[in-house]
Amino acid sequence: MQLLLAIGIGILAGSGVWLLLRPRTYQVIIGLSLCSYAVNLFIFSMGRLRSGAPPILTSHAGSLAAHADPVPQALVLTAIVIGFATTALFLVVLLASRGLTATDHVDGMER
Repeated sequence: MQLLLAIGIGILAGSGVWLLLRPRTYQVIIGLSLCSYAVNLFIFSMGRLRSGAPPILTSHAGSLAAHADPVPQALVLTAIVIGFATTALFLVVLLASRGLTATDHVDGMER
């Protein structure tokens, strides 16, 4: 499971960086989104993958190692909301820029 997660994070990060280096604005926005998804998965994986473990300690709990860590889950949830808002803002700026310049190239010149 850890190998599959590491490969997924690597593919998302590599694809995101490749799209960031493209000259078109829409591809840059998608690249930023893929990079943020890779970082979210990385943070989520740092909380140790446990299935069936309760995220909140009870009063009769044993050791802390038997429970999932809720902090990375909360950080990823916050990052998803912020990432969605910034992607929406980027898309609005992209549409406004495309309406003014009639192109979506980063440098503003037709190729």
